[in-house]
Amino acid sequence: MPIAKVNGVETEFEPGMTVLQVAERAGAEIPRFCYHERLSIAGNCRMCLVEVKPGPPKPQASCALPAAEGQEIFTDTAMVKKAREGVMEFLLINHPLDCPICDQGGECDLQDQAMGYGRDGSRYAENKRAVEEKNMGPTVKTFMTRCIQCTRCVRFVTEVAGVPDIGMISRGEDAEITTYLEKAVDSELSGNVNDLCPVGALTHRPWQFHYRPWELKRTETIDVMDALGSNISAQAKGAEVMRILPRVNEGINEEWLSDKSRYIVDGLQKRRLDRPYVRDNGRLRAASWDEALGVVAARLTQSQPDRIGVIAGDLQDAESMKATLDLFRALGSANTDCRQDGSALGVGPREGWLFNSGIAGIEQADVILLVGVNPRTEAPLLNARLRKAWLSGKTEILVIGEQADLTYEYSYLGAGSKTLSKLPKPAADLLAKAERPAIIVGGGAISGEAGPSVLNALGALAKKVGVIAEGWNGFNVLHTAASRVAGLDMGFVPADGGLSAVQMVQTGALDVLFLLGADEIDASASDAFKVYLGSHGDNGAHGADVILPGAAYTEKAGLYVNTEGRVQMAERVVFPKGEAKDDWAIVRALSERVGRTLPYDSLDQLRTRLMADHPTFGRIDYLAPAQAFDVASLGKKGDLGDTGFVSAVPDPYLNNPIARASATMAELSALRIAPVAMAAE
Repeated sequence: MPIAKVNGVETEFEPGMTVLQVAERAGAEIPRFCYHERLSIAGNCRMCLVEVKPGPPKPQASCALPAAEGQEIFTDTAMVKKAREGVMEFLLINHPLDCPICDQGGECDLQDQAMGYGRDGSRYAENKRAVEEKNMGPTVKTFMTRCIQCTRCVRFVTEVAGVPDIGMISRGEDAEITTYLEKAVDSELSGNVNDLCPVGALTHRPWQFHYRPWELKRTETIDVMDALGSNISAQAKGAEVMRILPRVNEGINEEWLSDKSRYIVDGLQKRRLDRPYVRDNGRLRAASWDEALGVVAARLTQSQPDRIGVIAGDLQDAESMKATLDLFRALGSANTDCRQDGSALGVGPREGWLFNSGIAGIEQADVILLVGVNPRTEAPLLNARLRKAWLSGKTEILVIGEQADLTYEYSYLGAGSKTLSKLPKPAADLLAKAERPAIIVGGGAISGEAGPSVLNALGALAKKVGVIAEGWNGFNVLHTAASRVAGLDMGFVPADGGLSAVQMVQTGALDVLFLLGADEIDASASDAFKVYLGSHGDNGAHGADVILPGAAYTEKAGLYVNTEGRVQMAERVVFPKGEAKDDWAIVRALSERVGRTLPYDSLDQLRTRLMADHPTFGRIDYLAPAQAFDVASLGKKGDLGDTGFVSAVPDPYLNNPIARASATMAELSALRIAPVAMAAE
């Protein structure tokens, strides 16, 4: 490896690294505003100046200068210090003195660097320039007078988000960042530009003036708004979660986060269930826990086992599902299901319902076939991965299903099952010749009556084109529910002779229907006695006869398994609202009332039982290497018919009870349906 000297210390570096990267490898801290390791190099803030020999006798921008063998790099000479102080003085010439009211205050790069390189006075006597505020939508609040034209936002939306809605216009003193045609940023990742902005020109609109960073208690936990399991830092003030920011995890979300995961926080406070309710004479009334559990227990014990059933929702933790599954099995019921969408998954080897390539591993595929899935709405961060692979020029993408704007080019093959039954020859040849072919199937293809047949046809195609080979498994199921893989792993599906979720909600199917946070299935036709355990007054609670208030995902510790099969641990950020309890604890208390006391009294005991029964849950944050399996055995042979595949998530901003309680999600949904410029505040 080549060697350069940094402040007199020899440092090895990899060919292609910049002077800034070599200096940081040697432990030298270099200030910067425009440089970001995940974006292209702009070299326009000039804060990262260093002295380099051999070279001209002047400071040079280290972010844009390639490192070379034998270079001498100096980061702390008098020349460098004076140059950086000069750059800082120019940056502050037009910057307003509004740190006391700026949301970036306390975590601002410009503040931090001004402490090291700023002057104690200004030699600039002219008026500061003022820049008009821009309308960038409901997630981005602009104060463009603060902008230093680092162009991080421009590069992010263009390169990562793939929606070039932001750019720089004019030149010199008139240069400014703006959205084209005064429109909102049309991206599911727009909130990341607020994180990237180093000076407070772009801040989080939903949280404007709500907090100061030093007031917040930070908790590292897991996001449940989709099935990727993005790593997040949930930050609370008192009993309220104030904001959610991404944590770095190279295998899942890198350092980005979707707008839905980030701005869902106001939905955690609204429309909450904070006490038990019992329906009397058609109307719900508040009740004590003792009364509510007694009513539910009486109904369960009076009904025949084959006339009771439970459906688990999309946001449930593994512990609550395990406790509920154990209780209903103890009661003799075979009617258990976690698949509200009626998908055909849950039978056969575990690999049959996993994203086997891994989220990061999908970048290695050279041909990817998307079937019945819109990754831009169902998993925006996976879509960013697919865009990155496409930008590399080594990956070709094919689509069967909806013809949507995915932010990258693809070959459209057809709308649905008819295309799948007879794949066009060029596409089939392309998959067969690929070294690492991959198929990504979504719930839009494998739900409904034809789901098993479609799954079987996909398995046959996967085997024919060699999607599974030594060291590579390219068969991938993209789930949209955070609870789905955990439910399938523990067998939360109908036992022999049991009813599926779709069958359970039919008229006359059951006497007692227990909805464990299940809000995405229409149970209005069911005439069963309905019990709802959940956190929000949403679809499941509206028709319930008894409501048991549970905890939202930020209010309990729990295990979740993401779409690639990685077990992750979420932590409690704040306590449940009012009289609400942890979901598993409610089920445990109910088990005593029905005479089937569950054999665990604490969360640790429950987890021990879960891991003993299903060892995969004991491997926290472990991604198993690709395993081969008989992909042709998936589903059942049958007529595919002629149906179009549509995304399982028609509106990503309104597809769970927390999202439907959020005012910010309502704004984003309205903007998505009618993409017109919103009135600037």
